[in-house]
Amino acid sequence: MRVKKVVIALLGFFIIAPLWAGEAEIEKGKNLIYTRTKGNCISCHMIPGGSLPGNFAPPLVQMKARYPDPDDLRKQIFDARIKNPQTIMPPFGAHKMLSEDEIDWLVEYLYTL
Repeated sequence: MRVKKVVIALLGFFIIAPLWAGEAEIEKGKNLIYTRTKGNCISCHMIPGGSLPGNFAPPLVQMKARYPDPDDLRKQIFDARIKNPQTIMPPFGAHKMLSEDEIDWLVEYLYTL
């Protein structure tokens, strides 16, 4: 009986932990999206809630539908040249413009759009 309680407690932790951990990551990603000195996504993309957005890159909406696998979205942010060598999107990860954590935070936030 004791083992069963421990297993239930551990499962509860792993189910709940991403919920509280994700909030901070989502907020950090949101800050990067709108920060003109770091991610600067808004200079090219229309983003809900953003002011003075760019209009020559795809709007950042319905991201879960467009990228059902978060790893694909992460790869796109890391280096969009892999899928499209002619892209004008900066290779944020490959050129170390954003850290690995910052790219993860962007993915977390974009998945809320």
